Amino acid sequence: MTTDSLFTSNSSPSIERRGLRDHVYDRVLDVLLGPGVEPGSRLSIDTIARDLGVSPTPVREALVQLERTGLVTRVANKGYTVAEPLAADQLEALFDARLVLESGSAAIAARNPETLLPILEKALAQHVKLTAAVHDASLVGEIPLELLRDYFAADWNFHHLIFEHTHNPFLIDMSEAISTRVHRMRQTVATGVSDAEEATVEHRAILDAFPDGPEAVEAAMRSHILKVRDRARDDSIR
Repeated sequence: MTTDSLFTSNSSPSIERRGLRDHVYDRVLDVLLGPGVEPGSRLSIDTIARDLGVSPTPVREALVQLERTGLVTRVANKGYTVAEPLAADQLEALFDARLVLESGSAAIAARNPETLLPILEKALAQHVKLTAAVHDASLVGEIPLELLRDYFAADWNFHHLIFEHTHNPFLIDMSEAISTRVHRMRQTVATGVSDAEEATVEHRAILDAFPDGPEAVEAAMRSHILKVRDRARDDSIR
C-alpha cells in the first residue's frame, strides 16, 4: 500500500513559493497525522510533488526533516516509508526524557514570571480556543487535518515557550528533539486530542503555580507530564 492518493484530494494546483518547503512539510505532516496512513506505506517523492504542484526538491527536503522526527524512515534504494509506531519501551523513554527536561526547564523559566506569564496566558487562551474547536468538530464528524495540526501546534507552543524562556541554548536545542518525538507519539496513540480538555486544565495549573515560585511550577509541570504519560499508556493498549 502507498499513501500517494492521500495527497490528491485536498491539493491545490500549486503552493505559493514563499516558504515552500514549510508548506510541503505541513501537507505531508497532515497526512502522516491523519487516519488513513499505515506503517510501511511508501512515500513517493515524484508522486507527492506532482500532486502538490511543486518540484521534487522541496518534497525531498520536507521528508529529510520528517525523518528526523521519526515519522518517516529512509531505506537505501527504496526511498521513504511511513515509520512503524513507537514501541512501548520507546514511549516510556520519551516520557522519562520529558520529565527531566520539561520539569527542570519550567523551574528555570519560572525565575522570571513577569516576562513569561503574560506570554503563557496568551498561549493558553489559543490552546483553549482550539480545544473548543476540536470538540465541536468531533461532534459533527471527523476533525479536519488543518485544525488537528493547529491544535497540536498550540498545545506544544505552551511547552516551547517555557523552554524558550530558560534562555538556555542547550535546553532549547533539546526541546526541538523532544517536539519531533511528540509528533511521532501522536502517530502512535490517540492522546493529544482525546485528552485536550485535561491538557488545558493542567496547563492552567502550571500557570497558577507561578506565584508559589519555581519549585511549585516544576511540580505542576511534572504532574502534567505524568498525567499525559498515564493517558498515553491507556490509549496505547486500546
